[in-house]
Amino acid sequence: MPVIESYSFGNMVIDGVRYTKDVIIFPDGSILNPWWRKQGHILTSDDLQELLAAEPEIIVCGTGTMGVMRPAAELQEYLISRKINFIVQKSGQAIETYNNLSGEKRVGGCFHLTC
Repeated sequence: MPVIESYSFGNMVIDGVRYTKDVIIFPDGSILNPWWRKQGHILTSDDLQELLAAEPEIIVCGTGTMGVMRPAAELQEYLISRKINFIVQKSGQAIETYNNLSGEKRVGGCFHLTC
């Protein structure tokens, strides 16, 4: 599984590769970059369709350095209905959570790298 080696505002290093745009990490280790949301700082189920198709058990969501990106209420309800554990944290903490959980279960991650 990929390891997120470092994170700072606007930058993330995953297995030696630097990313400067938001990313999704799939349970199989593949990466979608850049990742764009339809409503900017609002995260909806539509924004995660590719990740959801990969059938993760857990999604770790990094909401940015200051936590500006927010999941819509419908997203949380949708994930509960699919029995997917959804962990939402500021990106610095979410990266630590992702690294601790990856490899143990089918974990996916979606990370906002800036605000």
